[in-house]
Amino acid sequence: MASLVHHFAPRTLPSPSSSLSGELRPPLPTLAPSRFAQSSSRRSSQPRHPWRSRRDQLRLRFPSLLRPLSSPPRVSSKPAAGSFDSDGEMKNPSFVEFVTSERVKVVAMLGLALALCNADRVVMSVAIVPLSRAHGWTQSFAGIVQQSSFLWGYLLSPIIGGALVDYYGGKLVMACGVTLWSMATFLTPWAAETSLWALLAMRVLLGVAEGVALPSMNNMVLRWFPPTERSRAVGIAMAGFQLGSAIGLLLSPIIMSRAGPFGPFVIFGLFGFLWVLVWLSVASSTPHKHSQISQYELNYITSQTLASPLIEEPKKSKVIPPFRKLLSKWPTWALMSANAMHSWGYFVILSWMPVYFNTIYRVNLREAAWFSALPWVMMAVLGYVAGVGSDMLIKYGTSVTATRKIMQSIGFVGPAIALLGLNAARSPLAASAWLTTAVGLSSFSHSGFLVNLQEIAPQYAGVLHGMSNTAGTLAAILGTVGAGFFVERMGSFRGFLMLTSFLYFISALFWNLFATGERVDFK
Repeated sequence: MASLVHHFAPRTLPSPSSSLSGELRPPLPTLAPSRFAQSSSRRSSQPRHPWRSRRDQLRLRFPSLLRPLSSPPRVSSKPAAGSFDSDGEMKNPSFVEFVTSERVKVVAMLGLALALCNADRVVMSVAIVPLSRAHGWTQSFAGIVQQSSFLWGYLLSPIIGGALVDYYGGKLVMACGVTLWSMATFLTPWAAETSLWALLAMRVLLGVAEGVALPSMNNMVLRWFPPTERSRAVGIAMAGFQLGSAIGLLLSPIIMSRAGPFGPFVIFGLFGFLWVLVWLSVASSTPHKHSQISQYELNYITSQTLASPLIEEPKKSKVIPPFRKLLSKWPTWALMSANAMHSWGYFVILSWMPVYFNTIYRVNLREAAWFSALPWVMMAVLGYVAGVGSDMLIKYGTSVTATRKIMQSIGFVGPAIALLGLNAARSPLAASAWLTTAVGLSSFSHSGFLVNLQEIAPQYAGVLHGMSNTAGTLAAILGTVGAGFFVERMGSFRGFLMLTSFLYFISALFWNLFATGERVDFK
């Protein structure tokens, strides 16, 4: 008992003076263990799993292997050689970097789709000669079968397709369009053997489906290419468009000689279905969604595109575009009139040149196809040259407005003069030279009104393209059908060529008065 009292009795702490005098200090209190020590002791008390140790080692060595599956795919951050200057600033890509980039692969696929689009369209321009002889069709009725029925389907679909492109994006709409027009091409032999109405229905369906092609192309170029490369990109895509005419005109007679007049329809239709499968697996509506694009290329595209969220992703809020506001501006009418004149000349030449060489110069069908195909090859080449030249003018200080007016003036005045030369030609070789010049120079329009659609209203580029295409379709219907009736009444193409030349001059004047390269306020 005494020991317990002694143990719990209060003790007097030593004073500082006493500690200095040599007395021992009491021991310091023990510190509480830290959280790290507590967690370490708990981990040491638990059995360590071998797989966890292996996972930690892998995480340190290969951190990307154990990324959660829900995280978005990463793009490569390794820049291409020569992508940055000495100050670390991003610079324009070299030619090799440009042609090997993902955006060029996308526009190459677009060019291939447009090649199929035009090849499917011009097959009937060659097949119409044996079909007319077999069925006894007049030239005016042949014009209805080969282009007029197609253009009636093409009349309103660009507007609807443009609105769908602005809403859903170019990838999906283009895939649907190629599927439909390939089906219409593939089924044309069956329709022709069934009835004339079935054949006309397939031509109308072909026009409806192909109406989405150019708005989809414009939408993809707008999202995938910076402003300094858009003319070049359109030139690449439209080169495929023109080569499609040459391919269709050159291959169709060869295939027809071996497989009959309907052989080209089957072959080109099957190629369209194959294109859709490849397109859906490799393309994306925007570069942000592309799995193979490098971080450098993505930064290069986004750093130079217009600073507006309206062109980054397809719109999901409003489907019906403001048609009244779009039609209230003179630049819109300049675009529509330019597309109308371009389509008038384009479809008249596309539809009637094989017949022109066959009737005026008495050349056979295969030779007529060669004479008619050469201009489209020249158009593909000069279209790309015009795109590069347009981008260079803008790069070195020429205003966008002046550049578009220069390019469109060449695209209208050049063909006007060349058609006058064609009217005076006295041999098929001279006629082919003048025709090649006319069609080749008309490709400068691709760096005129066709790119201008993206500049004055990027948020409505698809529907604006559709509106201008509808104006062009009306002009094309009038031109192709009118050419047939004109030839029947006048007995010659020469008067119609003079009329087309005059309209080219008038359209060039209207464009230079009202076109602009600046963004237009449609609010």
